[in-house]
Amino acid sequence: MHPEIELIFGDITQINVDAIVNAANKSLLGGGGVDGAIHRAAGPGLLIECRELNGCDTGEAKITQGYHLPAKYVIHTVGPIWNGGIFNEKNLLKNCYKNSLKLALEHDLKSIAFPNISTGVYRFPKEEAAKIAIAEIRKFQKQFDTPERILFVCFDEENYSLYHNLLK
Repeated sequence: MHPEIELIFGDITQINVDAIVNAANKSLLGGGGVDGAIHRAAGPGLLIECRELNGCDTGEAKITQGYHLPAKYVIHTVGPIWNGGIFNEKNLLKNCYKNSLKLALEHDLKSIAFPNISTGVYRFPKEEAAKIAIAEIRKFQKQFDTPERILFVCFDEENYSLYHNLLK
């Protein structure tokens, strides 16, 4: 039996888990939205470590320390920019979840919190993104039975409501 996926309305930078996932841009050097919030909360050490990673391709993921965050680690993944769905955006978003979870597995992490990847300035349709996220996580849980605790942390009412209805 796999644990239920938890849903939280709030600020991912405040969540006490082994790793939080950052919806990063390709540079990994901070930006707007959740990316900027994570960099601000983690402090300057995160930026210094991210500079050494030489960026990250869309759909891929890289891990750093959490610095001043409650989370021990930050898993940075670059979501696709929505361009009508004709440029492999759905598979790239699936890879964000899959590759983030693979890093959690490789580092023996027991808990992970995800934001709503690509649904802000990258304009991925929120309901479609939520369905992809939940399906990929459930598929991974069936295969590996880990991490023990998986959370979605929604910063806005619309995403929270969508996830709430889809997780029922």
